[in-house]
Amino acid sequence: MARTIIENPEHCALTHAMNSIGSKWKPLIIYLLGIKSDGRPLRFGRINAILHYISKRVLVEQLKELETDGLIIRKRYKEIPPRVEYSLSEKGRALLPILENICEWSENHMGHVTFE
Repeated sequence: MARTIIENPEHCALTHAMNSIGSKWKPLIIYLLGIKSDGRPLRFGRINAILHYISKRVLVEQLKELETDGLIIRKRYKEIPPRVEYSLSEKGRALLPILENICEWSENHMGHVTFE
């Protein structure tokens, strides 16, 4: 599935950011790679196991888009069997305080909301 891009003729910074991280899963992937993994690289299988509710196809697409946007680093080792690790780039790590603030906001303001 091709990425959906929000038109941005006015060069709005928020729209630009949403085109990079505005999907359903990208903030979770970034949060996992930065905070839940203590900044250590994770292999695809581990990411998939932790975020088991994301299909493999969608996870691969999201990881590729994050790599294209310079938010994550994909390191491929020339081994048999092949090994690939993902970690946050400097640009991706810069998002962590923002995601932590979103988590704090949610804890403070959304505790009473249930999603069915």
